[in-house]
Amino acid sequence: MIWAALTSGGKDSVLSCQKAIDSGKNVRYLVTARPKNRDSYMFHSANLDVVPVIARVSGMEYVEIETQGRKEEELADLEEGLGSLDIEGVIAGAVASEYQAERVKAITDRLGLELFTPLWHMNTELLLREVAVRMDARIIVTAAEGLDASYLGARIDENLIQRLKRVAATRRINLAGEGGEYESITLNAPFYSRPVTYSAAAIHSTPDRHELVLGGFA
Repeated sequence: MIWAALTSGGKDSVLSCQKAIDSGKNVRYLVTARPKNRDSYMFHSANLDVVPVIARVSGMEYVEIETQGRKEEELADLEEGLGSLDIEGVIAGAVASEYQAERVKAITDRLGLELFTPLWHMNTELLLREVAVRMDARIIVTAAEGLDASYLGARIDENLIQRLKRVAATRRINLAGEGGEYESITLNAPFYSRPVTYSAAAIHSTPDRHELVLGGFA
């Protein structure tokens, strides 16, 4: 079977792809939906230029699906893009979002494809600990009370997990960022042939959102 992994380059989708490879699945495509609307309900928009580089260092084919990012309409764009591929299954990094999981499942059902979601309902602290041990994932967006710009660029490791737990204890954030509290980028994973690098970085901040914008991925 040939599989396509949906990914923004973040920790959850990359870990899901890794688990698929670990289980012997033939992952040929890395698929990214690039929304023009930063507030897309389904797709991340930060630092998506990293994904074609991840595909290159992983020996996979990169597929980009353009979408306006309008609620529900963006699902038709995803379905059309996946339907054009010669695949039999799709890998998704859903952890707890019923909205995302149900819609991806509906798409794969209509296309007659299998869906693999190895992180679904995984304990969030265990998820972060696996990320810390197996991958180099960094926070690139914070968008929740208690998560300021000081978290940007921080690698997900034991120290960061403890920082996030302290915030979660008082602000009730989702530890894995499933509520949009933060987003991440994965610079290395076991299926990469080498780490991804970048040569430029800038911080863009608004009162309720901080983003680390990276460039020059190689």
